[in-house]
Amino acid sequence: MQIESIRAIAGLSGFYTDDQQAIKDGARADGFAYAGDPMTAGFDAIRQAGEALLVDLRLSDGTVVRGDCAAVQYSGAGGRDPVFRADRYKPLLEGPVADAFEGRDPRAFGENVARLESLGPDGKPLAPEGKLSESTEEQLHTAIRYGVSQALLAAAARARRTTMTDVLAETLGTQPATEPVPVFGQSGDDRRTNAEKMLLKGVPVLPHGLFNSHSKMGPNGEKLVAYLEWLRERSNELASADYEPRFHIDVYGMIGELFGAPFDNDEVLEYFERLAAATGQIPLQIEGPMDVGTRECQIHAMAELRDGLASAGIDVDIVADEWCNTLEDVRAFVDAGAADVVQIKTPDLGSVHHSGEAVRYCEGTDTRAYLGGTCNETDRSARVCAHVALATDAAQVLAKPGMGFDEGYMIVENEMRRTLARRAANSPETAQHNGVVAND
Repeated sequence: MQIESIRAIAGLSGFYTDDQQAIKDGARADGFAYAGDPMTAGFDAIRQAGEALLVDLRLSDGTVVRGDCAAVQYSGAGGRDPVFRADRYKPLLEGPVADAFEGRDPRAFGENVARLESLGPDGKPLAPEGKLSESTEEQLHTAIRYGVSQALLAAAARARRTTMTDVLAETLGTQPATEPVPVFGQSGDDRRTNAEKMLLKGVPVLPHGLFNSHSKMGPNGEKLVAYLEWLRERSNELASADYEPRFHIDVYGMIGELFGAPFDNDEVLEYFERLAAATGQIPLQIEGPMDVGTRECQIHAMAELRDGLASAGIDVDIVADEWCNTLEDVRAFVDAGAADVVQIKTPDLGSVHHSGEAVRYCEGTDTRAYLGGTCNETDRSARVCAHVALATDAAQVLAKPGMGFDEGYMIVENEMRRTLARRAANSPETAQHNGVVAND
């Protein structure tokens, strides 16, 4: 069996692309849009429709498998690749990128993604096959590598008659999870109604919250404290007696903007103590407490805060997001002990196996791996990421796409349950019991 062709179709992502800097600087909401001019290069408006490039990869047996190219909501922020335009990249994908894979063996997933990572921004090899470029600026846009690698993974699974989880586990040398990975729900701005939905469904990690501006935080961060108090109370009122949630709030650097450096000063630590008190016995994770402009400075600031919290005995975990985009970035944050949790922002890492490698790098450390991504992905990319989560047994995985919660949670959770059931049915023990031979 061979890869016969690759076709690309301009499509839609599950949310929007937002200029994070303009929003953090106080852009005025105009209904669901924002008034004013964008501040980040590549944006035509502060909020604009998200785009995806849908990849159809045809095999020589006539089978078509798929992947979706998509980029994060806050493109161009924190060292990320610029806004993704489907029409701009469609000719590139159907031209030199497609040419690079026609005739190749779809079963050779590791070799095929190495080939993908060796392609330059024009889609042509910039390094010998299997040798990665040392500069991410010289590579294809992360969204292209993300979507094409999904299709390559699906092709390998199809050709081998197995699951994408198993292909990844073999490639990465992992033992897949035997239970669904805990799902992290994201609420969007409807942070109360959607949080209540999560509590009713018993979502393991919640609610994201989207505290990305001064107006949402309050002058001294008091609105976030009040929200956490409300969330704890609603958890007691709505959830079942055996429910043990973990609260996870993304503040997009706003704590740093409110209180400033150094991040182990008394004012910052006292604020985190208030946050911990607001959640009571429920564990709390704060994502992106500050954004200080470079990876090195972000690592220093995060480590400073983490050490300060530990010394003060304040039991709040901090999550790395900004400036933790590539596999190299994840390794740097983990090596420095700069976070309790690192978000592995799947579209920013390019090929999906890099997300798996990033999860693996956390093994044996005191840093947990959160397989994240963005609301601005698609149902297809979300399903593929569910396989990455299972293959690596990540600490948690994001419910995506969209900000409505229910749909993304259904997509990710059901994909994991379906895959686990298939793997159990195909196990040698089950096959022997049923008198059948398991698929290869």
